[in-house]
Amino acid sequence: MKPETANALGRARQCLRDAAHILPVVPRIAAREAYLAAFQAAQALIWERTGRVSKTHRGVRAQFALLTRDEPRISHDHVLFLAHGCEIKSWADYGTGPQDQVIPITPSEAIEAAERFIEAVQALLA
Repeated sequence: MKPETANALGRARQCLRDAAHILPVVPRIAAREAYLAAFQAAQALIWERTGRVSKTHRGVRAQFALLTRDEPRISHDHVLFLAHGCEIKSWADYGTGPQDQVIPITPSEAIEAAERFIEAVQALLA
């Protein structure tokens, strides 16, 4: 495993720990950290497979989907979580009014999805 890959996986695990820790206090930030955990794991896979990484959220989602398109260990739910995760991040970062409080999954579901996402990526990299 390349050092950059290991670093990205380490950041993913740290984001996941942060998400679990902050969930009872600030759920929207916990959901954001869960998404960022999956985002970091996706970057790890991209780096390992291509030697470079996309710098935008959209680019990471697209590259991850492309690289895992024929990979049976990555489910469609994993790819969808990156898409929904970006919505979660926007909600956590910019949502201010009651109409902005609807997200596709709950913060605790986001943490569970991120954990599954990281596990799947680690299995591919093992």
